[in-house]
Amino acid sequence: MSTLERARCSLRAHPLALDAAIAAGVLVCMVAGSFVVPRGEHGVTWGVRTPAVLSLLLMVAGAAALVFRRRAPRTVLAVTGTLSLVELVTSDPRAPVAMSAVVALYTVAATTDRPTTWRLGLLTMTVLTAAAMLAGPLPWYAQENLGVLAWTGIGATAGDAVRSRRAVVQAIRDRAERAERTREEEARRRVAEERLRIARDLHDVVAHHIALVNVQAGVAAHVMDKRPDQAKEALAHVREASRSALNELRATVGLLRQSGDPEAPTEPAPGLSRLEELADTFRSAGLPVAVARADQDTELPAAVDLAAYRIVQEALTNVQKHAGPEARAEVSVVRAGAGMEVTVLDDGPGKPGGPEAGGGHGLLGMRERVTALGGTLTTGPRYGGGFRVHAILPVKTTTAQGETA
Repeated sequence: MSTLERARCSLRAHPLALDAAIAAGVLVCMVAGSFVVPRGEHGVTWGVRTPAVLSLLLMVAGAAALVFRRRAPRTVLAVTGTLSLVELVTSDPRAPVAMSAVVALYTVAATTDRPTTWRLGLLTMTVLTAAAMLAGPLPWYAQENLGVLAWTGIGATAGDAVRSRRAVVQAIRDRAERAERTREEEARRRVAEERLRIARDLHDVVAHHIALVNVQAGVAAHVMDKRPDQAKEALAHVREASRSALNELRATVGLLRQSGDPEAPTEPAPGLSRLEELADTFRSAGLPVAVARADQDTELPAAVDLAAYRIVQEALTNVQKHAGPEARAEVSVVRAGAGMEVTVLDDGPGKPGGPEAGGGHGLLGMRERVTALGGTLTTGPRYGGGFRVHAILPVKTTTAQGETA
């Protein structure tokens, strides 16, 4: 860092010292200007004169007032304006005491609002110019009188321009900060949504397959001694369910990999095309499942297809866990207008409270899936016994840009 840059940083860190330096510079300019007279006996000529003692005192007082221009800009303007008014009325030739009032007016314009600048600027220009023209020793049309009007106007205009530029720069910074905060919030929201979606998928996969493994393992343990063939069949179902669980977990966790990680499995996500296969896994676990479809082979968006599959999977898992050993389940998939209705019924007596009292996240996960797609979900006990899960999913989904898929 150069010496000049260090000096600038030091002055900015100490504004009073900076104002004192500016006041000293203004004092030097006023004193130097007081020794010059821009008119002579025979027209406009330049000469040298000795300023009056009163003029020197007024210049020193005006420069001293500028030291406090940031702390009390209006008071400093009033003081320097009064000193300039005295100089304009009493001295001939005049000393440039009005220079301190110009600097003070610039400070007021740069630190206040535009209406205040207009009011104080017009007042200062009017009073000083009128005093110079009417009460001074020079004719009203003298060039020095018009110079008072010009310099005060320049001071007010320059200060207003600086204030406007600072406001624009600050507005740009505020917009940039708001945009940055918005991007960060949007990124956090997307991460939270993705984590929630993956958590739902993991819950659906684990709850379904572990429930089947638990049932089949219990069957194998029960018939191991008396019917080993049936025990082997149950263990085969355990192996198949665990293999399916591992495959789906691998596909789901693969979404969390970074760009440089090994390639994730490319197997498509499950959908209603695998509905019969899903029902067979529950039938092999001892749950009678009837499937009825009237969807006319409707092509669904991937998100809707996966959601429908997961809803049936979770609902049948709840039947397996809560409806009782004698329960039967019915699954229906029906195209109804612009929506797809997915219904899962059971006729089991169930546990007190059913799935809603299980303390798990199955029903909550289903509701979140359906709500995210713009559909509706209703769940509750059936009249006469059993439980009902009914979801209406839109056949077309709307993207964030408003396009349909």
